[in-house]
Amino acid sequence: MTPALYRRQWGENPLREVLAGMVGTFALIPEVIAFSYIAGVSPAVSLFASFIISISIAIFGGRPGMISGAAGSVALVAAPLVHAHGVQAMILATLIAGALQIVFGLLRLQTVMRFVSAEVRTGFVNALAIMIFSAQVPQMLGVGWETYALIALGLVVIYLLPKISDAIPSPLICIVLLTAITMLHPMSVHTVSDLGDLPTGLPHLTFPHISFDWATVSTVLPYAVAMAAVGLLESMMTASVVDDLTDTHGNQRMECTGLGISNILVGAFGGIAGCGMIGQTVGNLRYGGRGRLSTFTAGAFLLTLMVLLHHWVGQVPMAALVAIMIMVSISTFSWSSLRDIVRQPKLSTLIMLITVVVVVLTHDLAAGVLAGVLLSGVFFAWRAAALLTISTHRDGSTEIYTVAGQVFFASADGLYEAVDYLTDADTVILDLTHARFWDVTSVQVLEKTLEKLRNHGRTVEVMGLKQDQHSIIASQSDNALLAM
Repeated sequence: MTPALYRRQWGENPLREVLAGMVGTFALIPEVIAFSYIAGVSPAVSLFASFIISISIAIFGGRPGMISGAAGSVALVAAPLVHAHGVQAMILATLIAGALQIVFGLLRLQTVMRFVSAEVRTGFVNALAIMIFSAQVPQMLGVGWETYALIALGLVVIYLLPKISDAIPSPLICIVLLTAITMLHPMSVHTVSDLGDLPTGLPHLTFPHISFDWATVSTVLPYAVAMAAVGLLESMMTASVVDDLTDTHGNQRMECTGLGISNILVGAFGGIAGCGMIGQTVGNLRYGGRGRLSTFTAGAFLLTLMVLLHHWVGQVPMAALVAIMIMVSISTFSWSSLRDIVRQPKLSTLIMLITVVVVVLTHDLAAGVLAGVLLSGVFFAWRAAALLTISTHRDGSTEIYTVAGQVFFASADGLYEAVDYLTDADTVILDLTHARFWDVTSVQVLEKTLEKLRNHGRTVEVMGLKQDQHSIIASQSDNALLAM
């Protein structure tokens, strides 16, 4: 990345970037606090971690405009470690996870994201939108009519104000307006302070107070690997969404190493590892945050709110944040995918739906993506196997089989079953000029076919089997087969 490009990524409209980042801050707070309880850590730990990640990723990350914080599936992975071994073990796992993510980026392993199909990405986005909305439901149950009225008013402000003017992001106005109403006319509604104690001081360097021996490392390492993998997966998926929405290309390798650096800094300050947050990122993009400055502002403003204005932040009604998150969930959901259900191939639709169902049932984005990727691979193998064609024709006493297509574990049996082993032909020719063998299974089936024909007294010839094009055959077959 050139210095000129890096400078441009800090945003061409600073005011818009700052305002969008401020909205992102308010969208961060409820989710970060909610996930802190899931992980078993105090809200201060997650809030400080989100501040550090946002500042660091704005500087070292490779995807401008993306909001990252201490939330998401990483908290779900860390929760069992915290409950079983304490916060200090979690801090050590965060440091190790950050180091693993740096190694991942340096080795350019981000290319594995190419195996995530468009159907899986759509399912990921839709499932996340459902999870964001469902996370707001508890705030709308067992409450008075005032909460519903405030949520409705907030949605009206969010959606109608941009039609008049978009100089100031409407979610920010929604927060200010609803907070002013509840302060001027006190009413029985939940506020941010009801979610937990907010921090009142600055973060400070701390290192895990835990014995660093093999027993500890062997206990923490599996969690660290899982945290690193889930964090990278969620960040790469979020970066892909930003690429699609902005028609630009981020640097995924730089994003991997940047996330690793950020999580090491988080661990050094006693926080929990984080990753990209797609809901907050979509909200940031929606209100003009396309550069690094919006990400930086989200973290810097979060620290300002926590340290200097925590009393006022505590007065913000949850109804305002619920309205914002409902807007984010609506914006996140790919509504065009509903139309595509009747237009796309059924297998593609099935992959998308299964990804959504797995995520919603498990509340684990990584599990849903893994299920979608595995299904994509299975269905691809199924389609590729169906393309294998085997034709036969007789030339006197010679039976000729012409094989065309990809021969691998899913299609190799088709070759074996197509051959008539009881033929009365004296000679059988297998023309493999237009066939490609990919794995050991296909070679073993070919050898089995030839052996069976020979056992029935037939003379067998193999045509078009080029050693330089079929390295797997060179490593698995005998010299007799290669000589044909």
